[in-house]
Amino acid sequence: MNEHVIPDSSTLDVEWQSISTGDGNCFEFAALGDGRTAVRQSKAPQGPALVYSPGEVAALIAAAKSGQLDQFGQG
Repeated sequence: MNEHVIPDSSTLDVEWQSISTGDGNCFEFAALGDGRTAVRQSKAPQGPALVYSPGEVAALIAAAKSGQLDQFGQG
């Protein structure tokens, strides 16, 4: 298994936190016991979760706050 993908995220014993996109889609985030963060699509709770290190999450948040990712939010 790839350490960055969990094929069935429903197997994780974690508390998922939803963040709505406003269009009926939600992302869910969960803190893993080793400090990493799992992310999944809320409409697929038994689907895969992507796993990110604390540094990767911090870099993503910093980029979003600085506007570096604004082009991805335009549809």
